[in-house]
Amino acid sequence: MIVGLENWTLARPELFLAAATALLLVYGVVRGEIATPFVSAATSVALLVTAALLFLPYREGTAFSSLFIVDRLTATMKSMVLVGSAVAILMSRAYFEQAKAWRFEYPLLVALATLGMMLMISANDLMALYVGLELQSLALYVIAAFQRDSVRSTEAGVKYFVLGSVASGMLLFGSSLIYGFCGGTAFVQISGALADGRATEIGVIIGLVFVVAGLAFKVSAVPFHMWTPDVYEGAPTPVTALFAVAPKIAAMSLLVSVLVGPFKPLFAQWQQIIVVASVLSMALGAFAALRQQNIKRLMAYSSIGNVGYILLGVASGTEKGIQAVVFYLAIYLVMTLGVFATILMMKRRNIMVEQVSDLAGLARSQPMMALGMLIFMFSLAGIPPLAGFWGKLYIFMAAVEAKLFVPAVLGVLASVVASYYYLRIVKVMYFDEPAEAIDGPAFGINRVVALVAAFLIAVFSLVPQPLSLIAEAAAKGLFQ
Repeated sequence: MIVGLENWTLARPELFLAAATALLLVYGVVRGEIATPFVSAATSVALLVTAALLFLPYREGTAFSSLFIVDRLTATMKSMVLVGSAVAILMSRAYFEQAKAWRFEYPLLVALATLGMMLMISANDLMALYVGLELQSLALYVIAAFQRDSVRSTEAGVKYFVLGSVASGMLLFGSSLIYGFCGGTAFVQISGALADGRATEIGVIIGLVFVVAGLAFKVSAVPFHMWTPDVYEGAPTPVTALFAVAPKIAAMSLLVSVLVGPFKPLFAQWQQIIVVASVLSMALGAFAALRQQNIKRLMAYSSIGNVGYILLGVASGTEKGIQAVVFYLAIYLVMTLGVFATILMMKRRNIMVEQVSDLAGLARSQPMMALGMLIFMFSLAGIPPLAGFWGKLYIFMAAVEAKLFVPAVLGVLASVVASYYYLRIVKVMYFDEPAEAIDGPAFGINRVVALVAAFLIAVFSLVPQPLSLIAEAAAKGLFQ
């Protein structure tokens, strides 16, 4: 069968990224290690060009026999993933050069993982979903262990690989059950089968539970979070920054598309699962981080808590809930990149430091770095009027409108508890006796990322309406 031009047009961002990655791979192989700086810069540019191709011109529809879908939600989520991946590559160079591990394969692996994330987000079939998920996962397994001379990095890669394989198996098993009871893997077929009355089939519900469990692993939701603290701490810091944003946004977008799309008739069933995962994630993220001394490990538990808030918006199952999810993810992207850019600047005698105690007296030795970290911590804590406050407010309002009163109250309480460890970092920076001074950061990409992130947080804090309108348009695409 000849695939029509319309199919290729809708998939032009993915095709461009795949072609650019293949060409850069050939160039890197031919030129060797001297190609690394060019390949790194070119890959970042290719990711940003791919983001532009999503909207220039913007088109919607399905392609490749309805395996692939493009709408406002998928385009918005893909743009966030692409920006996050491009910035993560730029943040990586100084770190890996210092570790003598900067090779051209790294940005290309990030590009391949990003391509898998894009395919995940646009998946309109369980098999297309799995192909995108595995393309993402296989590249990320390698990236986690990219610093081969580091025992911590290798251990992180092995843990992520083993647990990720289990999650993929669960997702495949759930998909096979759904196929058996619904007669197809396409989202349209599943939706039609459930509308015909097969929603009462226990096999479909069990299959959905396994699919949700597989996706919950990718977003680090409790009880499938066990890999997150160890991988975040052990992986190279730029890799941790990538893991904290792009894969999480892609998996959350996919979770929204699956639950609110073909499985909408099973809303009463999956809402219970998501609510429990949300409450447990918010609780664990709040309490488990209280005694953490490693800032990367602390950010791992912070990300688990943030996933809990986002899942609360998903559990509402309403347009306002999904709007709040998109809004929160955009702010989370900026906050997290800003925090990790600051962590990458934390050096003493040109050696990376990762302990919270290493920040003691930072406000005196590096006041601008401390101010940026203060903005990010206050925003993550949800202190008004910073952008993180608006994100949590929209989530809790959507939950209340959906009559999820108890989870919303528990979320507010978890947010209050979590404020302690965010404010502890501020206290250490501004009030503790100075430790040995942190080196003054050179004017590099990490400093630029931190400055831009702090500026965007300030803008979103004062004028959240434009971002809210983008989120509203994305959510409407799912409910049309």
